[in-house]
Amino acid sequence: MPQLIVRSLGVQPYLETWEAMKSFTAGRDAAVADELWCLEHPRVYTQGQAGKAEHILAPGDIPVIQVDRGGQVTYHGPGQLVIYLLIDLTRLKFGVRTLVDVIEQAIVRLLAEQGITAAPRPDAPGVYVNGAKIASLGLRVRRGCSFHGLALNVAMDMEPFRRINPCGFAGMPMCQVSDFSPAATVTGLSARLAEELVAGLGHEQVEYRSGW
Repeated sequence: MPQLIVRSLGVQPYLETWEAMKSFTAGRDAAVADELWCLEHPRVYTQGQAGKAEHILAPGDIPVIQVDRGGQVTYHGPGQLVIYLLIDLTRLKFGVRTLVDVIEQAIVRLLAEQGITAAPRPDAPGVYVNGAKIASLGLRVRRGCSFHGLALNVAMDMEPFRRINPCGFAGMPMCQVSDFSPAATVTGLSARLAEELVAGLGHEQVEYRSGW
């Protein structure tokens, strides 16, 4: 039996995916393998539990969904790699801070392969390149198990970020992988980032699947 299942899910609607995460986490027990869900979402703003309405400046026709992860408002859209981490932290003996470090360092290693020097910031979760945010993090832990995860800007329309204060920071500059590596694609980076996350999590028996 695998310790971890990595699913490549293509483009998935946000609400249905969120409901699936909650259902998976509520129904799992110690025998259930951890999972990584690698996907993209159609255009959507999500507002975390700490979110304040004033950080959503002009959403226009893009829906805003109130969700149960940590953090403030962010944007998801095509060309952004989203990976949700459904991890039994108790089984791994991980605290939340350890999981955040694993995620951030996996992104840093992936970007280094693209010739991009990136780093986390102690005051604001995520990964940054020259002060501009390239990846966002937001997690929820329930019954010792994590869900939600990371969003890496790869090759997307960045305009919707200008309609919000990203992660609650007015004027936060945003960037994406294609700014530095023009050929970058979500498909090209998804498997590599999953591999870096697997390495950080320490799972030895891993199964890769397409779809649910």
